[in-house]
Order: sequence, then structure tokens, then C-alpha cells
Amino acid sequence: MNIVEKLYSIIILTAVFIGLVIGQFEIIKSHANWLIFPLLLVMLYFTFISIPLKSIKKSSQNRKFTFTSLVINFVWTPVFAWGLASLFLSDHPALAIGFIMLMVTPCTDWYLIFTGIAKGNTPLSASILPINLLLQLLLLPFYLFVFSGTAGFVDFSILAESILLVLLLPLLLAVITNTFFPGPLKEKIQSMAVNTPIVFLSLAIAAMFASNGHLLLEHLDLLWKLTLPVLVFFAVNFLAGLKVGSVMKFAYQDKVSLSLTTLARNSPIALAVALTAFPGEPFIALTLIIGPLLELPLLAGISQLLLLTRKY
Repeated sequence: MNIVEKLYSIIILTAVFIGLVIGQFEIIKSHANWLIFPLLLVMLYFTFISIPLKSIKKSSQNRKFTFTSLVINFVWTPVFAWGLASLFLSDHPALAIGFIMLMVTPCTDWYLIFTGIAKGNTPLSASILPINLLLQLLLLPFYLFVFSGTAGFVDFSILAESILLVLLLPLLLAVITNTFFPGPLKEKIQSMAVNTPIVFLSLAIAAMFASNGHLLLEHLDLLWKLTLPVLVFFAVNFLAGLKVGSVMKFAYQDKVSLSLTTLARNSPIALAVALTAFPGEPFIALTLIIGPLLELPLLAGISQLLLLTRKY
């Protein structure tokens, strides 16, 4: 876990603060919104560069683990997220949609870091990563249609266009890079992908808060509204993951992998979709920025709890 990864929460919080400060200048506030989309494209390109899509076939080598994690991530979790959104956020549809978008997109990066910290089966966790990515790209529109289609402001033609443009375009460019670029150039780009995504994500967050940050300052109660359902989500899914792992007779290392691949969420991808598909609903994007500020400390604590369970 390098220094940048350790400071992930602080970096995001700093980007929020910088955005709020520079957003006080009208010329920046009025133009910052135009920077968000290109910054997210670059961020996602470097994120996808490091994802080994060719390793999807490896996930079939441990069918029990793959099946279990996919059922939790793509069947149980969406229904549970919808239930929490209905219970805690029914009076604020934009927050509910942002919460659902966050919770139905499994992580494709930092969960591997916490798996290593908790002494889990990192190769097994990595093998499930590509299929998690592809399924969430395919299923996100379906989840939004089923769980929030009645909210009134989900335009599914715009949503589909946003997913094609903001997700599939950088994914295609990443595949082209990994497939056709000469070895030395490809290796140089891949080495840049270690820390580059957080740089561009932070710039996009700063631009977003420069443009719409006044909404957070005017609605600080959003932090409390989101904290409770996020805590419930992590507590229930943490206990459920341990129980399912025991029922399936997984070894400790595989239990850790199951817990963290079903707990960690993919806020950058969900944020990219939200900012392009719902430009008129900044509260959706705010939800997806507040999410990782809560999530990363929780994952760090859960990693230590998992280490304690190894003794029993």
C-alpha cells in the first residue's frame, strides 16, 4: 500500500476543500463544469489500463467463490441497497439514486489493497475483478430502471448514451493500448496507471465542487442522512459475508476475499455516470463523493476486524 493509497481519503477531502474555495470566484464557478467530463475520461482510461480483462477465464477456476460473490454483489446487494434507500432516503430521491448507484457497483481497485492487509487471497480477488467490471457496466441501467425509474428524472436514453461515452470509450481505448501498443510504451503507460487515476479523479471532484459545492454548504445535513444507511450497509454485509463464507466452508483467506469484494464499492465509475447522465441533479454526484469519505476508513477498520477473526 503506497503513500498515495494510504492518503486516498485525505486527497479526496482536499480536492473537495479546494473546489469549495476556488468556487467562490465566479469565473471559475461558471466554467468548472466543462472540465469534469474530460477529466473523468482520462481517469477511467488509466483505471481500465490496469484491469486484466483477459483473466476473466480465471474466475471460472473457483466456481463456488465466483458464484457466491456474484450472487451477493448483483442479486442481494441491489435489493438491500434499494431497501436502505427506501427506508432512510425516501424523502430525497436524488440522494436515494446516488446511494443505489454507489452500492450496486462493486469496487475494481482498492479492495485488493485491503484484501492484502487482511491477509486474504489476493489472486482470487483479482480474478473476479474483470467480470465485476463488465457486469456492473451492463446491469447499472437495469438497476436504475427497476429501483429508481419512478423517480421522475431518470432519462434512460441519456443514461445509455453516458455509459457508452464515459465508460465504454475509455475501456475501448484501454483495450487497444494493452493489445496493440508496443511493449515498452505499454509498460510505461501501465506504470503511470498506479497513481494517475486518483490525480484526475481529484481534479474532477475539485471541478465539481467549484461548480456545485455551494449545495453541500447549504445542505450539511446530507452528511448525516447518508452516514446511517452507509453504516448499516457495511455492518450487515460484513456479517453476512462472514456467515456465507462459513456456510460455504471457505478458508480464512477466501472469506476475506469474499468480504472485501462484496463490501468495497466503485465510486469513481458511478460518479462518472452520474455527472454525465444527471447534470441537472448535483445531489446524486455529491452522494457519490461523500460515499468514499465514509467507505475507506470503514474498509480499513474491517480489514483489522478480519485479522482478529483469524484467531477464532
